[in-house]
Amino acid sequence: MRQTRPIVTRRRALAVAAIVLLLAAAAWAYRWRVGDAAPASYVTATLERGPISAIVTATGNVQPVTTVQVGTYVSGPILAIDVDFNSPVRKGQRVAKIDPASFQVRVQRAAAGLATAQARVARAQADLKLKTVTLSRSRELRGTNILAQNELDQAESAYAQAHAELAVERASVQQAEAELEEARIQLAYTDITSPVDGVVVSRTVDVGQTVAATFQTPTLFQIAQDLTKMQVYASVSESDIGPVRDAQTATFSVDAYPGRSFSGRVTQVRNAPTTVQNVVTYDVVIAVDNPDLALKPGMTATVRIETAHAADALRLPLRALTFVPPGDAARPRDGGEAVWRLRPVGTLERVAVRTGVRDDTYAAVEDGGLAAGDAVAVALDQAIGPREGPRLPGMPRYR
Repeated sequence: MRQTRPIVTRRRALAVAAIVLLLAAAAWAYRWRVGDAAPASYVTATLERGPISAIVTATGNVQPVTTVQVGTYVSGPILAIDVDFNSPVRKGQRVAKIDPASFQVRVQRAAAGLATAQARVARAQADLKLKTVTLSRSRELRGTNILAQNELDQAESAYAQAHAELAVERASVQQAEAELEEARIQLAYTDITSPVDGVVVSRTVDVGQTVAATFQTPTLFQIAQDLTKMQVYASVSESDIGPVRDAQTATFSVDAYPGRSFSGRVTQVRNAPTTVQNVVTYDVVIAVDNPDLALKPGMTATVRIETAHAADALRLPLRALTFVPPGDAARPRDGGEAVWRLRPVGTLERVAVRTGVRDDTYAAVEDGGLAAGDAVAVALDQAIGPREGPRLPGMPRYR
């Protein structure tokens, strides 16, 4: 019995020591799991000053400022074509000729009708002259009671009828003159002329082809009035149309000239929407000079419209506005924009900012505690990344 007590005491001591070790290990494990994060390594960007331009991109096509469609008012076979594609033309110059034979016959027929009407007028004038003399003589005889009143009445009636007949024949002459003028106009329309100075950009007829001017005037030529002045019709999506205004600067490129940029200016923002497959766009018209005629009608243009510009802005990378350090995402904020500036000791501090003009990479800082040369965090360094473990003295807390 004397030998069992020391053995029991040693066992109890060992059990207590084991419990203490287990508790210490559990505490260490707990601190390892839920303790503060060790400092992470960050990818930073240094703020600098420079220009920023807000850009709206769109696609469009190049067209002449004025394109005139030349058609025909009369029907018939094409007798001659005087111009071709790219031919320069002057206002009033003949560009095509329709066979005038049938229209010349109409002029001759109308001229004959006018001559007939004029002859009838001469006959009516002669008849009126006779009736005037007869009436005068009848009145003299009636004054001496030689002629009966009934005969005088007949003479007056004949005079009135002759006077009315002359008026009818004169109206017939006017009608015949109008028909002759119409026939001459139709004959003149067989000469198809250019209404403006310009360049032929399209021709849709050939010699011998018959054109029919019925309910819709057929288009024979398209003439661009001045190819040194062009327009770009750009389709801007509804999400981007808000800041687009008249007189804004625009640049564009075309596939025909890789590496060359053309410049222009917005002249019109049209309010009429265009919907294609549930996508709403608006037409924006951009005027551009084309002195070397490099731009051709119908070219596809990739357009960049500058809606805002800051010449010397403090440029903040957009990535810095979306970066949040580990453990900080759950903290309530005031809803304003903020970035994380790197202190000299390697820790981060939150800085509220207000931004303005933006492009695809930077935003202009309009207000805030930032300055050129400040380093702001934009991402975690994935090569190192955040480590979990017990916080050592001096390490930052992100809670």
